[in-house]
Amino acid sequence: MRPGGALLALLASLLLLLLLRLLWCPNDAPAGSRLSGEESRAATHGTPAALRTLRSPATPAPRTTNSTYLNEKSLQLTEKCKNLQYGIESLSNKTKGYSEDDYLQIIASIQSCPWKRQAEEYANFRAKLASCCDAVQNFVVSQNNTPVGTNVSYEVENKKQIPIRKNIFHMFPVSQPFVGYPYNQCAVVGNGGILNKSLCGAEIDKSDFVFRCNLPPTTGDVNKDVGSKTNLVTVNPSIITLKYGNLKEKKAIFLEDIATYGDAFLLLPAFSFRANTGVSFKVYYTLRDSKARQKVLFFHPKYLKHLALFWRTKGVTAYRLSTGLMIASVAVELCENVKLYGFWPFSKTVEDTPVSHHYYDNTLPKRGFHQMPKEYSQILQLHVKGILKLQFSKCETA
Repeated sequence: MRPGGALLALLASLLLLLLLRLLWCPNDAPAGSRLSGEESRAATHGTPAALRTLRSPATPAPRTTNSTYLNEKSLQLTEKCKNLQYGIESLSNKTKGYSEDDYLQIIASIQSCPWKRQAEEYANFRAKLASCCDAVQNFVVSQNNTPVGTNVSYEVENKKQIPIRKNIFHMFPVSQPFVGYPYNQCAVVGNGGILNKSLCGAEIDKSDFVFRCNLPPTTGDVNKDVGSKTNLVTVNPSIITLKYGNLKEKKAIFLEDIATYGDAFLLLPAFSFRANTGVSFKVYYTLRDSKARQKVLFFHPKYLKHLALFWRTKGVTAYRLSTGLMIASVAVELCENVKLYGFWPFSKTVEDTPVSHHYYDNTLPKRGFHQMPKEYSQILQLHVKGILKLQFSKCETA
């Protein structure tokens, strides 16, 4: 080979080595590439290694989801539901009347909150009721708690008394008749027009014990909304006087209507006012003489008096408690789970649909006799606290 050819071959080899070095040595990378590397290291400074691995080019970045948004919404809902109690309390403390719309706005919020029974709240409230009133022993007059010779003071006309002689004593059950206490699931069925088209009948009838108020209709078209099962139904003496002619010419109609309640107890306030006593006793003798299946019980006036004092401490200061609040209070003591249906003292629904006062008529109560908004705010508080449950709208059907 000529000397010039050898030199050219050597130069070619050197150029090839230099080119390979430029291609493969990272320290000789262009300045722009190195700056990118430094920015990358700065960007990952302080980031956990596991997270840096997830974000490395070899691993696709995780897709974002709306779980954070949902969690925030859930927390907001929980906080809103907790604050509802204060809103209800502020309504119940109003001194200048109340607005239906205020209540309906609160109820709309309550309906959006999931209800859960709170065992501790329930136990505490039940203990307070038992301490003041003790429905288990004192709910109705019995031979055990009212022996012969007792002078019973009337609940409202408390300066008046009635002596318990043998003829009255024999009307009383020997002891409290609710031997199944405590019942598991109890339904307290009010008579509010909100029950119309509710389809709650089947759910009500599945309850272990069903309380009803003031001889409401349960047969015919209303059955699907209110059910038919009845274990105890209250009787306002005015119903006996006005609807059944004091059990004279309309006694047969009364007995026919009563038969729809099966083996239910009829509960009357015989010792609340003196005017109630004779009417209540007449109901007892009418059923006894007719060998009816239903049995008559009388509210114990001392129990009702103590119950009124209990609710007075909560701000319910009306002339007299409504039957609905009385029975709901009894149910909390006698039952493990209490659900209220047909409790609705408003003229419209949350959706602004007109509602009749009762599901069977639109007869309004005497003004000033009860304090329905105040009572209802207390019941709403019991619902929000998880002590009992209010059914506000249609029932879910299987």
